[in-house]
Amino acid sequence: MSIHRRQAQALFDRALMGQAAREALVKLNPRHLFRNPVMFATVVVAVLSTILTLRDWGSAHMAVMAQISLWLWFTVLFANFAEAVAEGRGKAQASALRGARSGTMARKLASANGDTAQLVPAETLRINDLVLCEAGDTIPGDGDVVSGIATVDESAITGESAPVIRESGGDRSAVTGGTRVVSDRIVVRISADPGQSFLDRMIALVEGAKRQKTPNEIALSILLVGLSLIFLIVVATLPAFASWSASAIPVVFLLALFVTLIPTTIGGLLSAIGIAGMDRLVKFNVIAKSGRSVEAAGDIDVLLLDKTGTITLGARQAAEFLPLSNVSERDLAEAAFLSSLADDTPEGKSIVVLARNRFGLTEPVGMDMVFTAFSAHTRMSGANLGGSEIRKGASDALTAYAVEKSGRTPPKDLAQIVEKVAKAGGTPLVVARDGCLLGVIHLKDIIKPGIRDRFATLRAMGIKTVMVTGDNPLTAAAIAAEAGVDDFLAEATPEKKLELIRDYQKGGRLVAMCGDGSNDAPALAQADVGVAMNTGTQAAREAGNMVDLESDPTKLIEIVMIGKQLLMSRGALTTFSIANDVAKYFAIIPALFLASYPQLQALNIMGLSSPQSAILAAIIFNALIIIALIPLALKGVAYRPASAATLLKRNLLIYGLGGLVVPFVGIKLIDMAVTALGLA
Repeated sequence: MSIHRRQAQALFDRALMGQAAREALVKLNPRHLFRNPVMFATVVVAVLSTILTLRDWGSAHMAVMAQISLWLWFTVLFANFAEAVAEGRGKAQASALRGARSGTMARKLASANGDTAQLVPAETLRINDLVLCEAGDTIPGDGDVVSGIATVDESAITGESAPVIRESGGDRSAVTGGTRVVSDRIVVRISADPGQSFLDRMIALVEGAKRQKTPNEIALSILLVGLSLIFLIVVATLPAFASWSASAIPVVFLLALFVTLIPTTIGGLLSAIGIAGMDRLVKFNVIAKSGRSVEAAGDIDVLLLDKTGTITLGARQAAEFLPLSNVSERDLAEAAFLSSLADDTPEGKSIVVLARNRFGLTEPVGMDMVFTAFSAHTRMSGANLGGSEIRKGASDALTAYAVEKSGRTPPKDLAQIVEKVAKAGGTPLVVARDGCLLGVIHLKDIIKPGIRDRFATLRAMGIKTVMVTGDNPLTAAAIAAEAGVDDFLAEATPEKKLELIRDYQKGGRLVAMCGDGSNDAPALAQADVGVAMNTGTQAAREAGNMVDLESDPTKLIEIVMIGKQLLMSRGALTTFSIANDVAKYFAIIPALFLASYPQLQALNIMGLSSPQSAILAAIIFNALIIIALIPLALKGVAYRPASAATLLKRNLLIYGLGGLVVPFVGIKLIDMAVTALGLA
């Protein structure tokens, strides 16, 4: 079985269906039903019908009234069940953020110089507790380095791809819980109690974020309420008309008529349409947690993208060798190659690959090599080969090393090359052999392939792209220009991202956010469409209402198209539902008054047997049509870019005309069946 099939079936697994069945009953809560005016009206009618049936138990119409009540409840429960399935994966919760905090273990020390550590859960740590963190460890909580020096990967929290130095004393001692130690070891003094850390702040922001209704949702709600009120007035006038004509219509019949006339079809199928969008997204390796988010995707006009891991690959790679004026590029590449052979970091491996691709370099044979691992103390690494000492590292560290080793002043063009790389948004890595500076390796966070063309496609679709990053404005501008985004937000904190999204939303814009870090979680939760990269943190995946399994931010093109298809499907079924209700009105009303006005036989074109069979057939049809239309809701209407006039014409011809014809045929067949079975 393919992964797509397994993922699609996961939407309907047994546990989800069982939970949905229970939720269908829970959703009978009036506070929940009130969100869907049509279903709220239906459940009110079902309650009244049940009460009246029990009150009139034993009356002439008791059997029909009981059947009507049962079908009314079936309609409500089915609609609730469909909604429960569609929303089974739910809105993002902050539980993953809490899990990130509670799932981390810490090595607690009795003193800064202690060697014996006790393994404890991170959530048990308190202010002033000391913890030991070595290479590969996750820092268990916010704190300050009191001993040692190390490089720390903060990309999951800050969005910065390059590891930073953290050491005791000065302004580089603060560390954040959830970051990872890359090299060396440090002792951290915890500075925040549980509930006050960075992750706790993320939890508060996620829980406080609210997604607004889309304009289409608001418009459809107004339409459904308006139609319901119109038919309420129509039904309310029928008793007076019946009394004037010396006939009587049981109240239960009137209640059933009201439900058959209001747009219960589209009201009950909204969630099924959401499931369809989620299923289609699975085929593109995107998991949607909410059908509403897929609908919103069809209307978004602003896309915010986190830089690291979203627009870029998230790991710095060697882009080019920039030798000094008196050094050949091959000599620089060879020195960089030899110093990186034992470097297991992504940067080191990329240097080896670049040197091999450019100059076909191979590992030396028959020569002893002694490798020097990177250290946060020296900020350099390298190798000793045949009496030659090769080093690479940060520009200031290598410059100081070369001056001390050779006693010569650094070449002037070195500073120019370093500045050029920095202005381009890259990281300069200086290389030296035996104290002689050779040049610079340009490390850069590589833009994902083809992303510029994809952004151009998004722009053509009317979607503005905005890159958000923790980088300084100079670096952010360089990367934004290379990626081809329309705008950027530099030095972005979680609060700034949240503020930017809210500003767009206040202006009536619908916003999508793509991100992968814990610092993106609040923005992903606030956005109308939050697309989390699967390579990102668990916090980001939980905060977003979609997860892209391939971590491709331009997948939004497919998401938008599916969203538009979802809107078209909903429009088509809305057209069908309205036409359906109009047809039912003209099919049933003549049969109800046929006994009082035999002249109405001319309008009883279906030849319904009796008022009782007519109303029962209508209420059964009203419930069954929801079931019958589920395949169409799941398959959806094919998306073909066209003008609004063309789409309206097609909807009226296919779904409008179909909505007028189907009720006449369906109600007649059911009327014949209930009459033959003696149910009415």
